[in-house]
Amino acid sequence: SKKENNSDKNQGIINGAGEIVEQEIANTLEQNYMPYAMSVILSRAIPQIDGFKPSHRKLLYTMYKMGLLNSARTKSANIVGQTMKLNPHGDSAIYDTMVRLSRGYEALLHPYVDSKGNFGKFYSRDMMCAASRYTEARLDNICEELFKDIEKNTVDFVNNYDNTLKEPTLLPASFPSILVNANTGIAVGMASSICPFNLREVCKATIMLIKNPDADISKVLLAPDFNGGGIIIYDEKSMMDIYETGRGSIKVRARYTYDKTENCIDISSIPPTTTSEAIIEKVIEMVKKGVIKEISDVRDETGIDGLKITIDLKRNTDAEKLMQKLYRLTPLEDSFSCNFNVLINGTPKVLGVKALLEEWLKFRLDCVKRRTKFDLSKQKSKMHLLAGLKKILVDIDKAIEIIKNTKEESQVVPNLMAGFSIDELQADYVAEIKLRHLNREYILKRTDEIEKLKDSIEQLESILSDEIKVKEIIAQELCYISEKYGKPRKTMLIYKEDIKNVDVVEEIPEYPVHLFLTKNHYFKKITPQSLRMNSEQKLKDGDEILQSIEANNTFDLLFFTDKHQVYKAKVSEFQDVK
Repeated sequence: SKKENNSDKNQGIINGAGEIVEQEIANTLEQNYMPYAMSVILSRAIPQIDGFKPSHRKLLYTMYKMGLLNSARTKSANIVGQTMKLNPHGDSAIYDTMVRLSRGYEALLHPYVDSKGNFGKFYSRDMMCAASRYTEARLDNICEELFKDIEKNTVDFVNNYDNTLKEPTLLPASFPSILVNANTGIAVGMASSICPFNLREVCKATIMLIKNPDADISKVLLAPDFNGGGIIIYDEKSMMDIYETGRGSIKVRARYTYDKTENCIDISSIPPTTTSEAIIEKVIEMVKKGVIKEISDVRDETGIDGLKITIDLKRNTDAEKLMQKLYRLTPLEDSFSCNFNVLINGTPKVLGVKALLEEWLKFRLDCVKRRTKFDLSKQKSKMHLLAGLKKILVDIDKAIEIIKNTKEESQVVPNLMAGFSIDELQADYVAEIKLRHLNREYILKRTDEIEKLKDSIEQLESILSDEIKVKEIIAQELCYISEKYGKPRKTMLIYKEDIKNVDVVEEIPEYPVHLFLTKNHYFKKITPQSLRMNSEQKLKDGDEILQSIEANNTFDLLFFTDKHQVYKAKVSEFQDVK
């Protein structure tokens, strides 16, 4: 009844349960779920064109403001604490972010954090990093190119979460960091997975695009380059799909060497999608199942020299054939799924490699123009002040007389303005000159500086008026970065056509057996030796043998049912019994 319903509602309010309100599911999703989804997409999981997620950017900018670029290291706990001023999360989340960006973790081709202490390893599931109070860190040298000219209005700044500090919306990275280091993230309804490329190749490809927007970058940007090394199975069609659409899959396999003296295989690099523990567990599983019988032992020998998985072989084992089996049956060969989803001006877009480089060029063009405008404004301001000084220096005695005869300090600037027809800024600048500077040498230096400023201003204005000159500056910076920080490729390439496929066939032992099927549907497989030792078959009461067949362990069986169906099985799948 209505009275009962009202009393139930009132009772719920009294008990603190709240009033039950009917609401459209679409409205609930829009009001409650959509803001969360947007927050995850825009402020957490998807990287922006500078190559960073907000958590990365906040951490690195905090370290920059702490003076950790080209300086001594400080305790990681100190960095984590300072980062909380920009990133309102727990210390463990911030520290995990720093670990993934560190040199010690070995996940990035060009790490941003120069670390000291145990930071774990990306290729190990069980090798955990030490607590933040035990480790130390500072910014790596390449971060100079991330923060270069950040104080020159190259990027926008916004308030932090409590409006007490300013933080950059992007970092003015002077190289395409979005493609140089790997970046993965899972948002709501979308994800991002960007594979790393070699810095030298990326810089060459970008310079090629600057010179010719229609250039084929695949000639210099060969394929991804993973920090763990390994071997990419190069498939031209799938690689072109990634370059054009930003989606696709890359097959990566481990690299190994065969030691003849010890008769073992040493694996020195593995795919980026797996760990050494997962590989060892899978190998052991295959050996226990009897699928792989050539292995006598497998162990993890990772040490100070890096990753090493050792597989001991039995005598007369072909190492190459065994590795082909292991590639097929274990994570020693795995696929890296690419999804180049990046936030462009607040909108998530899946872009190919070329389109991504074009977007980065637009971003970098804007940064260089803003930097040039900032320098031009500073130069013009200085020129303006020196122009006022020049007027004063024509008759320095008159200026001294004006200052000397002024009764109140507040009237010095207005009197200089009136006496030499200069504005307030120029007069204030002149009034602040020390008495020791009123000599011939100082006057000549300032006069020469005016001429240099004129040339500098003309040069900056010519850069702003010509976009080609801005592009030339970007190309020069990329050449410098490529030479200074570039490294040889770590990941080898092997063409798909050159791979020898080995069929993995399970070896089934061949020997005679006897098969029995009873009236009550019991099935038995027994060897002739066991049958000779005890020829009498034990059956349940009322049961009897319907079929007795002499067969071989390698035979196939067909089981027919009374429902007009048939099932196939191998004799070897059944266990030998007595």
